[in-house]
Amino acid sequence: MLLQNRLSNSATVILNRVKDLLDLALRLLSEISHCVRDDVLPGLIGKSRQKNPNKLIYLLFFAACLFPTSFAFAHGEQLEISGQPKGAVELSNEQIKLIDLKTVQASHKPLAQLLGLNGEIQLLPNEQADVSVRISGNVTALYANLGDQVKVNQPLIKVQSLLIGDPPPSIVMNAPMAGVIDARNVSLGQAVVPNTVLFHISNRSKLIVVAKVYEEDLDKVKVGQDAKIRVLSYPHLTFLGKVNLIEPNLDPLTRTVNVQIIVNNLQDLLKPGMFTRANLILQESKSALVIPSSAIIETNNEKFVFKQQGNRYDRVMVKTGMADDNYTEILEGLSEGEQVVTQGNRQLYTYWLTGGHPPSPEGAE
Repeated sequence: MLLQNRLSNSATVILNRVKDLLDLALRLLSEISHCVRDDVLPGLIGKSRQKNPNKLIYLLFFAACLFPTSFAFAHGEQLEISGQPKGAVELSNEQIKLIDLKTVQASHKPLAQLLGLNGEIQLLPNEQADVSVRISGNVTALYANLGDQVKVNQPLIKVQSLLIGDPPPSIVMNAPMAGVIDARNVSLGQAVVPNTVLFHISNRSKLIVVAKVYEEDLDKVKVGQDAKIRVLSYPHLTFLGKVNLIEPNLDPLTRTVNVQIIVNNLQDLLKPGMFTRANLILQESKSALVIPSSAIIETNNEKFVFKQQGNRYDRVMVKTGMADDNYTEILEGLSEGEQVVTQGNRQLYTYWLTGGHPPSPEGAE
């Protein structure tokens, strides 16, 4: 709305100036007509002497000066305005506040070139086990519950066989591995049969992220590559992982290949089924000159920023390097400590396109 008001104010100023020029031109033509009728023609036909022989000369000279300027203005030809270097926009303090400009210093910091992948957390195939019985019978005792941490060979369940005996034979099933019981499918007194899964146990100290890589990015992924994992549940935490496997098959529908990333889960914060954002580290620098990516404008295959020098903002072409989710490396165009605009740079670009002169804030709402 603010930009529309400014454009409307500028258009009003232009239309008023055109109207004034046209009114002046009409008055001038009227004066020339009267001069020819009253001064020139009577003299030519000998009826009277010219009242003011120089008046017509003055009027014609003024018209010669007026009409080229009016024609150029009406057709959008821009007159050169001195006072500002090419590529600069100069703002008053009031205008800076009006468009809420914000700047940041270019500085050196660690930076990594990332490849972002969407994925899902799953259990490691070799770190989970089912518990079932080999006989038919009734459950007479339960020693573990859902969510319990169990050790190897810890008793889980006792089943009394249906075979004849006095007393009938019983069997105790023990945990085949250490981990957490994440599923329990049995109750006390329940009749069970062979191969019925009674418990599921998993070791969650390490999990895998199964992420999808598009085929055009597949050459960037290598086994052993470091990865940074983030989940919605803990937006301020980053979990470190490593590429363990690039699966051999490509999905013909999505044109993606699954990549498995092993991630440590010693604090048990990650859960199977969580969606993740996995950033593979393709390149890394311990000290790169960076600015926020929001400061960079790209048009016509050119990248530039607006550099602040007092109340003047220079449009500076830059050459960029690697980038992560928030920052971009600057290879050429800026030096450490220089201030660049991160908010309001689009408005500055609009002003730059119109000659570096923003509209006055007086008419803005």
